[in-house]
Amino acid sequence: MEKATQQGRELVLLEERLSSVIKGKERAIRLALATLLCRGNLLIEDVPGVGKTTLAFTLASSIDCSFQRIQFTSDLMPADILGVSIYNKSSGEFEFKKGPIFSNIVLADEINRTTPKTQSALLEAMNEKRVSVERKTYVLPSPFMVIATQNPLEYRGTFPLPESQLDRFAMHLRLGYPGHKDEREAIIRGRTFDEIAALEPVVTGEEITRLQSEVDGVFVDESILDYIMEIVIRTREHDRIRLGVSTRGAQFMVRTAKAMAYCDARGFVSPSDVKGVAPHVLGHRIMLKRQGGMDDADNLISEILDTVKVPL
Repeated sequence: MEKATQQGRELVLLEERLSSVIKGKERAIRLALATLLCRGNLLIEDVPGVGKTTLAFTLASSIDCSFQRIQFTSDLMPADILGVSIYNKSSGEFEFKKGPIFSNIVLADEINRTTPKTQSALLEAMNEKRVSVERKTYVLPSPFMVIATQNPLEYRGTFPLPESQLDRFAMHLRLGYPGHKDEREAIIRGRTFDEIAALEPVVTGEEITRLQSEVDGVFVDESILDYIMEIVIRTREHDRIRLGVSTRGAQFMVRTAKAMAYCDARGFVSPSDVKGVAPHVLGHRIMLKRQGGMDDADNLISEILDTVKVPL
């Protein structure tokens, strides 16, 4: 109970709800919650059928706020996401009808099954929490989060996300197959989407906004900032990396580390927080000189972490 008081009872309720649906994935759940708390966007990539959409849908349904699911397909257009202007005969003017992006939580399901043109419709929303349509700017609701799922690029009918969009995701997760016991229970007692949708929310959008403000107040020592910067610089200087981590990536390292510290009921960031989030924050941001998969990128990040001195 003491931990619940320190980190927020709402966060405990969220974690318990997600764990009751997603079995055996406590680490992935904690990282997903940290992404929400640091005001970031989340990319979940894995083979079909391991719970990517279930995790995203359960998180959204656990919060009493607006939610929209967009199924990305090859014929989806930017207007299907942002909205469209429709002529009103009675007023003689065009009226803007908001699209599904105007929600607190947006599930971009199988985001890499649509074209780059449509993918790019999310760029401004993910980075600036607003959208510009026909020379007008509309502010998105708060809290706001995009949770995107995608299948590995080796699968048919997929389009790779551009670097500029990958950089707007605070974290990249892969769930993997559950353990034998958890998978057996999921086969027998796994909840359907209708059952998940029927669950009562455990927190409100206003409570999430308050938790995010509390995360902002987590202390980061100068030595931790230097540690993060050294890791980022090593990605830019590595002889096997063509494109290193951006300044935005370094900012997300700080923000996600603060969120992880908060999840552990601490008011300060430790080196273990940084090392814990580094593969998920940095791996999808680097481009290798030789084509490789996410495992190659993650292994490089691990190598870099081993070479950087950990602050005392």
